[in-house]
Amino acid sequence: MRFTVNGAALDCDPAHLVVAGWTGRDGAAVQHHIDELAELGVAPPSQVPLYYRCAPSLLTQSPRITVLGPDSSGEAEPLVLIAGGKRFLGLGSDHTDRKLEAVSVAASKQLCAKPVAPLLWPWDEVAPHLERIEITSDIHERGAWVAYQQGTLDAIRPLDSLIEGSGLAGLAAEGAAAMLCGTFGAKGGVRPAERMRMTMRDKVLGRVISLEYETSTLPVVA
Repeated sequence: MRFTVNGAALDCDPAHLVVAGWTGRDGAAVQHHIDELAELGVAPPSQVPLYYRCAPSLLTQSPRITVLGPDSSGEAEPLVLIAGGKRFLGLGSDHTDRKLEAVSVAASKQLCAKPVAPLLWPWDEVAPHLERIEITSDIHERGAWVAYQQGTLDAIRPLDSLIEGSGLAGLAAEGAAAMLCGTFGAKGGVRPAERMRMTMRDKVLGRVISLEYETSTLPVVA
């Protein structure tokens, strides 16, 4: 994969991928997300947060991913990447199969590709104001873009604590390691969409990371 950091190319082949779930700092907000997924038949987590290990090959910078069936959806999330001994902050989507999620959350996350934006910010540039960084997402439905998610990183557990809890730094000793760090509740409920776009804004330094992708659906046959 090729990322851009302050105008310079960073070539990276992640050896590990962690998807952190149930990472909300506000217990009520976490319960809201648990409840909205429960409406889809998803069993509540055994503990919070949870760290799901997924194949790093799921990470993609393609503007199109292929999914099985019509029941998957994306989630805008901060991305932490540790490569070459350095930390970076980026943006990605934990695209998940919601139907399979009712059977196994871990399997549902492993099934789908995880789109990530090609732009990264050095960790030391954002660390002093991480919690002020904002992420929003929209989905395209019925011919129009609709607001889907919005929040700042202060709604998510401190990223340093997620890095520690997941053991990401230790994994990075064996090769580059990436982690998707959790998300915000969906306006109108979690639902699939063929197109999704998201933005991460650093208002302190006046910059933006954007990501947009679409899904191509394969038929489910038996």
